[in-house]
Amino acid sequence: MGDKPIWDQTGSSFIQHDYQLLDNDRTQLGAIYIDASCLIWEGQQFQGKATIVEKLSSISFQKIQHSIMAQDHQPTPDSCIISMVVGQLTADEDPIMEFQQMFALHNFG
Repeated sequence: MGDKPIWDQTGSSFIQHDYQLLDNDRTQLGAIYIDASCLIWEGQQFQGKATIVEKLSSISFQKIQHSIMAQDHQPTPDSCIISMVVGQLTADEDPIMEFQQMFALHNFG
């Protein structure tokens, strides 16, 4: 069957890196966002690298662990990648929760 398509490799690498940072050091998430980045968290919209990192760093849990169960990455006609992730997470001592998240990855040069 050969290697995975480049959009699948890119999406998988991004997802792995994003959750590793989120689980271990949220303050480092600024490395993967730019000022044009957007985040919607529980219905609230955040735009810009600093605003997104501030929001993600201020979330009240101390410890989080993501377990990715499935991910799918699709190219778009404008050379972007849409990535969908489904999994489970544990925050602090709370029960396991299921989550889903979608990313739109854009190439900015």
